Amino acid sequence: MKRVLITGLSGVGKSTVITALAARGYKAVDADTRAYSHWVAAREVADAAGTPVEADRDWVWREERITELLATSDTDLLFVSGTAPNMRQFLPDFDHVILLSAPAAVIVERLATRTTNTYGKQPDEVLRELDLIDSVEPLLRRIADHEIITTVPVEAILTDILAFVTPQE
Repeated sequence: MKRVLITGLSGVGKSTVITALAARGYKAVDADTRAYSHWVAAREVADAAGTPVEADRDWVWREERITELLATSDTDLLFVSGTAPNMRQFLPDFDHVILLSAPAAVIVERLATRTTNTYGKQPDEVLRELDLIDSVEPLLRRIADHEIITTVPVEAILTDILAFVTPQE
């Protein structure tokens, strides 16, 4: 089985892409949801890059749920989307890491207009994301096998992802 992590900062399109992959019939899981993530005291992830989502707590992957997910054997290709301070320990379990990115202005606009998530509506949250572009995105770029700038239509992003993870032999 091939496991693919689709990562990136808030507003780059991870949820849109993972939903589109699921609609195409792929096993595609959004790890940034309550089923796979939860709030912890910020001190529990103090060594992570970036800043906590809130001053005293951060949103991290539920390690036991991610471990179970990555052990699944009911598919040949598993897509997982998400970014979390504790994701580093799971990187060896992925065959590919794809970074989705977008220019800062695009991210700010998407955060302001999205209706599926309230994060990014407050000025301090926008400032945090702009800081993460400088502090965390370079780290994500280093672990990524492939990067896609998401200023193109979703179908083009899906075509790029599928071509990368299932090359014609």
